[in-house]
Amino acid sequence: MNKYIEEIKTAINPLRDQIIHHKVYRVITDMTDINIFMKYHVFAVWDFMSLLKSLQNNLTCTTIPWFPTGSADTRFLINEIVVGEESDIDQNGIRKSHFELYLDAMKQSNADTTCIHKFLDLVKNQTYFEQAFIAANVPHAAQQFVKNTFQIIQSNQPHIQAATFTFGREDLIPGMFHAIINDIDKVQPDKIAVFKYYLERHIEVDGDHHSHLALEMTEQLCQQDEKKWSDAIEASKASLQSRIYLWDGVYDEIMARKNQV
Repeated sequence: MNKYIEEIKTAINPLRDQIIHHKVYRVITDMTDINIFMKYHVFAVWDFMSLLKSLQNNLTCTTIPWFPTGSADTRFLINEIVVGEESDIDQNGIRKSHFELYLDAMKQSNADTTCIHKFLDLVKNQTYFEQAFIAANVPHAAQQFVKNTFQIIQSNQPHIQAATFTFGREDLIPGMFHAIINDIDKVQPDKIAVFKYYLERHIEVDGDHHSHLALEMTEQLCQQDEKKWSDAIEASKASLQSRIYLWDGVYDEIMARKNQV
C-alpha cells in the first residue's frame, strides 16, 4: 500500500475509533431516538453531495463550451462515484440520489424534515448560510458540520477535497448501530425499512466500490507531493473531529429527552 495512505490511516485512527465507539450508539433505543439521529445526520448526507459535486466541478469540465480538463483517470473516477451517489436505486428500483433516499427514510419514520427542507429552500433562494441556519432552527452541531464541509469546498483545492471525501466521510457507522436498526425493523418494519435499506446500500456502494475509487483519486491528486499529503492528513482529521462534534450534539439531545421522561 502507498506509504502516504498508511500515514493518513495511522494519523486518523484515534479519531475513527472515537466515532466508531461514540457513546451516542449506546443510548439509541427506540424510534424517537432514531428520528433525532436522522434530524442531524441528514445534513451530513446533504453536504456530502455538495462535496462530491465540488470535486466533479474541479476535476472535469462542467461548463459550456466543453474542454478536456485534468486527467482522464480522475475524470473517470469522480464521474463513476457521482453516478452512484446522484442516481442510485431505492428499494423499489426507482432512481434516486442517496440524499433523496434518506429523505424517504425520514418520511417513513415520521422524523422531522421541516428543518432540512426549510434550510434548503432558503439556501436555494440565495439566503446566506448563517441566516438560513437561524431561520430554519438548524441544530448547532449540524451547523458546525456543514460549515466545516463548506470550508473544504471553498478551499478549491481538489487534493484536500478528495482526502476529506475519502478519509473524513467514509462509512463510520459501527455494527452496533446496524444491530439496533435490525432489532427495531423486526418490530416496526413499517417505520424503519427504508432507513435500513439506505444503510445497507451505503455499505454496499460507498463502503466498497466508491471507497476504492476515492482512494485511487486521492493518490492521483497528491502523487508524491509531501505538502499535499500533509494537507490531506489535516483536512481528514478536521472532518472526523467535526463528525465527533455532530454525534455529541445527537447524544445531548437524546439524553435531554430521556431525562425529561
